[in-house]
Amino acid sequence: MARSRRRVTRSATQKSPERSPSSSHEDVCPSCREGVQGEKSSWIRCDACKIWFHWACAGNGSELELINKWFCGSCMAEKPSRVMTLKVPARKSSRKRTQLDYANLNAGVESDPSRWLRVIQSKPIKDDSFRRMKGADVGLEWLENDETAMREPIVVENPEGLRMKMPSPEFSVQDVADEVGHETPVEVIDVASQSNSPGWTLGRWADYYNSEPSKRDKIRNVISLEISGTKLADQVLPPRLVRELDWVEKFWPSTRKGKGHAYPKVQLYCLMGVASAWTDWHVDFAGSSVYYHILRDARSVFYFIRPTPANLQAYERWSGTEMQSNVWLGDMVDEVVKVTLHAGNTMIIPTGWIHAVHTPVDSLVFGGNFLHSYNVATQLKVIDIEKATHVPKKFRFPLFVKLCWYVGDKYLRDLKSKEEFPPRVLESLEALARFLVSESQAMERGTEVAKREAKENVPSDRVKDAPAMARELRWRVRLAAGATSDDEDLGRPVRKNMVNGHKRKRSPASATVGIQFRNFQPKGWDMVNELPRESDERIVNVHPPKTADMWEREWTEWNKELEGEEQEEQATVEKTRDVIIKVRKTEDGVERQRIERVMEKWVWKAGSLKPEGDPKDVEMKPIEDELVGSEQVTKEEGEGAEVPAVSPPETTQAMEVTV
Repeated sequence: MARSRRRVTRSATQKSPERSPSSSHEDVCPSCREGVQGEKSSWIRCDACKIWFHWACAGNGSELELINKWFCGSCMAEKPSRVMTLKVPARKSSRKRTQLDYANLNAGVESDPSRWLRVIQSKPIKDDSFRRMKGADVGLEWLENDETAMREPIVVENPEGLRMKMPSPEFSVQDVADEVGHETPVEVIDVASQSNSPGWTLGRWADYYNSEPSKRDKIRNVISLEISGTKLADQVLPPRLVRELDWVEKFWPSTRKGKGHAYPKVQLYCLMGVASAWTDWHVDFAGSSVYYHILRDARSVFYFIRPTPANLQAYERWSGTEMQSNVWLGDMVDEVVKVTLHAGNTMIIPTGWIHAVHTPVDSLVFGGNFLHSYNVATQLKVIDIEKATHVPKKFRFPLFVKLCWYVGDKYLRDLKSKEEFPPRVLESLEALARFLVSESQAMERGTEVAKREAKENVPSDRVKDAPAMARELRWRVRLAAGATSDDEDLGRPVRKNMVNGHKRKRSPASATVGIQFRNFQPKGWDMVNELPRESDERIVNVHPPKTADMWEREWTEWNKELEGEEQEEQATVEKTRDVIIKVRKTEDGVERQRIERVMEKWVWKAGSLKPEGDPKDVEMKPIEDELVGSEQVTKEEGEGAEVPAVSPPETTQAMEVTV
């Protein structure tokens, strides 16, 4: 999957490679043998047993000045996880260089891609207790009603009900090359060194994958082939929950996606690995969540570490250092959990989970990454880890900051329209607002480079005044969570003692009170008039919602006539209508805003929803709205000398069906 690539840094402690051992036998080392060619004045000490050797006798012919940490053959045999490392170059060049395989440089001995699998055999690994769920249960309803949802990985053994689309099980790696293009460049990972192998195309990869295992020169895998915009992309659709949560899907403007536009392409990945492939410990970029579906007759073994603060801190210490090469990360954390997936299984991995993957047999997998609004704090924590471990921008979540501005802008407009959000979302919005305020501070008080970079990340098509938007978002989030003022609650987390995201109801008086805020002064209204609620009830002839997929579309078309004289089913419709009118003077005239909300509750008579031959009761709830049993319309109008642009009315609809 699209993991963050860690930049490897080395210890600052260096030894002199040309020191001689203080011994009476100055010209003899444990590896001396007749016929060895080369100068014997250069010595090297084993970092494990501390014994000195002639580099000409024990080395592999490479330059001694490049060696940082070295082990003799006996110490390597005693502990296979030990590998030789090289010094950091004194200066860097902008030229593209082939990554060195440090393991393969070890005294002429070929590196072992299975060394970590041998290490695992002696380590305590727990079997997982993660939930196995039905595909139909994995949706927004689960997320809204289950506090533990999207906090641990889940496994869906049968894809039915996930409402995703995948190629047929007969689809092969050769088909991938045919659909995407044989000349398409692809990043291939050498498992032994966990480094890129340059110069590969999909056609060459397909030939390698389809070759006999005995003829493969190395164990390799592909974990970063993004297929958006290809013919293959038409055959892949992520699970319904992913599409409903994904920030790119929900908040990135549709007019700025597709060919010719730069946008985050991270939702459609094709992963291919041969038997014995190993992907080392990693967290997916920006802490993004992952869906992972095994297509072919294959098996994948996941090793998980929970993203607790202590475990993430251990991961940060381990990542990007020499410990990556010789330390099992599981020894630095509380526990490691093992999950085995088989063909047809789908797994969803939540935000920030540290994991490694072993594929015992050749495998073909489809998956993707997505950010969402239910754990933004951990997503931002992973961003901080990526910065601290110097992950190159090439391997970070593309256009992450710009995406955050789009998300913040949309939520700000929703909060202005009195939208209500669950406590978990409000907590996440608090973290998002703090991040955007920090970006604003970089624009205002950072270095020239920081100012320029921060400004370039702001989407000018949506956000006109980024600092004001960020601070207003922070204020409105805290107000929605029950805070009284910006000064009193600065840095305080969002309250959790809320029910269904309920927030304090604003009154006309509160809209005109001039509370002083540190960074944002909200613009109030001169008068807010809430008209009396209108309600009525009627009986209509209309068929109930169908049980097949995609019935929601029929019911979300608000203006569609749903009644029919020939329908035998009858429904009682309870309708309420609330109207709020706000006015204020401006420099050029007057602004007037009208907010209208219509709710409808549809209840069918007993027996009208019972499918033929099914004696069970049926309850159907909408996907789009957490307010079960209601149908809403919200629209705003502006009139006067100065009229702000208003988008078309937003319509949401829900129903309650009881038998």
